[in-house]
Amino acid sequence: MSSHTAAHPTSWRLNLIWLALVAATLVTFWLGESGLSSRAGVTAVLVMFGLSLVKGLMVILDFMELRRAPWLWPALMIGWLVVVIGFIVSAYAVARAVGA
Repeated sequence: MSSHTAAHPTSWRLNLIWLALVAATLVTFWLGESGLSSRAGVTAVLVMFGLSLVKGLMVILDFMELRRAPWLWPALMIGWLVVVIGFIVSAYAVARAVGA
């Protein structure tokens, strides 16, 4: 009999999420190091930050086990994530506008 309950993610689910996190990290690294982000411009940057948002959601909801927590905790963490990524993307947009 299994010792985990339905409220906790199973190890295979966490392993799949971990593999997705590693794959997303490798894609982000490749985009940054290949120079594609500077050639593709805004599209590559938005893909990188989109992947960062997805990775953050996976960590918050599954590894921090906030998926079934009271609504306030995931809301605070996801809100923080969105605000931070929003500030970084805004700074990027301002830098592009000023440099253009």
